[in-house]
Order: sequence, then structure tokens, then C-alpha cells
Amino acid sequence: MLTATVLGTGVRAGGKHLTSAEIDTRIGKPAGWLEGASGVVCRPVLAEGETQESLALAAAQLALADARLDASAIDLLLFASAVGRQPIPSTATLLKRELGLAHCASPAFDVNATCLSAVAAMEVAALYIGAGRARHVLIVASEIATRALPWADDPATAALFGDGAAALVLGPAQSSGLHLREVSIETWAEGYDFCALPAGGTRYDFHTNRAAFEANALFRMDGHALFKLTRNRLPGFIDRLLALTGWHRDEVDLVIPHQASPLALEHMVRKCGFARDRVVSTVAHTGNLVAASIPMTLDTARREGRIAAGSKVLLIGTSAGVSIGGATLEA
Repeated sequence: MLTATVLGTGVRAGGKHLTSAEIDTRIGKPAGWLEGASGVVCRPVLAEGETQESLALAAAQLALADARLDASAIDLLLFASAVGRQPIPSTATLLKRELGLAHCASPAFDVNATCLSAVAAMEVAALYIGAGRARHVLIVASEIATRALPWADDPATAALFGDGAAALVLGPAQSSGLHLREVSIETWAEGYDFCALPAGGTRYDFHTNRAAFEANALFRMDGHALFKLTRNRLPGFIDRLLALTGWHRDEVDLVIPHQASPLALEHMVRKCGFARDRVVSTVAHTGNLVAASIPMTLDTARREGRIAAGSKVLLIGTSAGVSIGGATLEA
């Protein structure tokens, strides 16, 4: 059993809200088409002057304030996102500098499990804390997911995404707070090609094969294949995670899922048997914020007063690869 506690959370969404109605006009569709196809009413996007790192910094500062800690108290900084600012160096390093910690020797590195990056980082943080290697760990997920989208070929998929950041501060177990019980991630690699942004790594060389690089510089998703795999794997995964924690399904007070899409959330509710009033759903007005999705939804639930003393909370999601992951927390 893990022994870390969530001490604070913070979020910063992109400063501009883009409605599906505005996009309908932009792409020449009739009014209401995109909302009907995607289920998303509006999504936050970058405002002028905002960047991935500025959203990350704002979310981090809010989480630190919520935890009543100064940035100097952080022993480990994890940047947990699908796509960082650039391939080298890590975005965590930049964020550490922006927090005024350039003079400190504490480690900072990136954790990438695409949409499950923040959940994976929670396990890394808990292991550091449990081993006595860190006392306070800052996790930040910031995504500019409205870039490299297939508007021409697949606008309903492109419409799912938004921009935003969320942060968590984890510390040692204590009498109050939201206690991390277990984290689990399973990867079913037959889904490797179901969600992809192929260009940007070593696969296509921009200098020697620019045409291939450009042709593969847009996100693509095989929604049918992804749905089929998760439909078969998700219920069993949840059973295993709850058994690991020692909980029964009907003991779960609140489910905080990755906000992949309205359709994905409806599928999870129907397939996994959770009452709708126990599942936090924000996706219609936030879109899919990739790795920032789960920690932002957790922050929303905390600030809306949906997590009371004694509450048992399940974080759950899927990610490209395909991985299924989750965490259990208890207030």
C-alpha cells in the first residue's frame, strides 16, 4: 500500500473559450453539427500571450498555495504530459527554472504515459516519498492539445481537445488530506497504432524526408479499434485495482475519469456499472485535456465539495499505447 497524500491541487485552463458553434462557422458546417458529432459544447484554448509553460507555472503556483508550501520545499518536480515544449531538454527543467529553483539541486524530469502521465507520476512520487528520497513532490501536467489536429479529415475527433494545465503536490502520509492508496497501469501493446502522432521523433527525418514528416505531423485515432479494446479490458482492470486496494465496487463514492470524450464517459458508466451521479463529467465544457484531464477533474471535484471526509475515490483512464490505468484515494 502506498503512503503518500495529496496536499494540494491547482489548475489553469487556456484563457479563451472556443465554442463548437464558432468552429462550425470556421469549417463550413451547419450550426450544431460539431456539438452533435463530438458532444463537446466548448473547450479552453490558449489566449494571446499564453504558452504551455505559462499555464504549467500558474497551475503549479496554485497547487503550492493550496498545499501551503513554498516552491523551495519541493524535492522532486515531475512534468507529466503527452507532448512537452520540445524534445530536449525536459519541460520539467524549464518549469523548475520558472519556479525560481534554478539554484537547487533537486531532480526534475518528465514522465510520459500520454493521457495517464499524471497517474504514472503519482506512483513515481509515492515511491520516492515512501523510500525517503523526497518529502514533497510537485506534479504538473500541461497540454496544448489543440495543435496538430486532423480538422480536414476527422473534425469530430479534432473537436474533442482543449488546452489546459493541472498540478498536484504530494507529501508523506498524515492524518488529513487525500491519501493515495494504490496506483496501477496495464499496457496492451496491440493498440500501439490506435492513437498516434507519428512525426516529431526519430521515425521520420525532417531533413531527409520532409514530405513523410509533414504527412505524419497530425494526430490520428482509430476510435472503433480503441473502443473495442477498452470495452474488453476496462472492467477487469477496475476489478483488479479495487481488489488490490481492498475495496468493493459499491464502496466507491466518486469516480474521476479521464475526460476523453462524452461518448467514452457514457461507455464507461454503462460498462463498469457506476451510478452516473458518482461519475464526475466535465468534458462537454473542457474537452479532452489529455494528461491534464484527470488532475483537473480531481481539482474540480475537491473545489465543488464532492470529496468529503472518508470518501473513497477512483481515478481511471486510458491512454495511447493502449494503456489502462487508475489510482485509489481515500479522504
